[in-house]
Amino acid sequence: MGKSILITGGVRSGKSRLAERMTLALGQPAIYIATAEPRDDEMADRIARHRARRGAEWQTLAEPMDLARVLRESDGGAPRLVDCLTLWLSNLMLAERDWEAETDALAALLPRMRAPVVFVTNEVGAGIVPENALARAFRDAAGLVNQKIAAASDELWLCVAGYPMKVK
Repeated sequence: MGKSILITGGVRSGKSRLAERMTLALGQPAIYIATAEPRDDEMADRIARHRARRGAEWQTLAEPMDLARVLRESDGGAPRLVDCLTLWLSNLMLAERDWEAETDALAALLPRMRAPVVFVTNEVGAGIVPENALARAFRDAAGLVNQKIAAASDELWLCVAGYPMKVK
């Protein structure tokens, strides 16, 4: 069975850099599974900066929604990094897909993985209650996604101000 790790934290907490280091420590080359879509100039710039930071030891696969499929197809070899689950959830919700069923399928898949997989997600439950229904629905959904993937993962890490703490 491949090791599964979930890394969470707030914005700019250092979680992506930690995930990259942990993934490369599990084997090289590694596969970076990107869930972000360049829907505007700022996001395109953010994606370009992330890509430039990674070196030749990474193969990038862009998959905004079907994580279970891409994890099954890439299993058995290099370690994988999925960055990030909250963008994945946003993509699913915007496409009006059944995010709960997709999350359940992803969680059920983890124990059957042969190659390691590291997930990055945002901790969204430590802030204020959003003022609109859509933002509250997203916050609640993200909390549930994080709980389900954390329960299915072998390890859970929390990043705070660039410092990682092992939770599980």
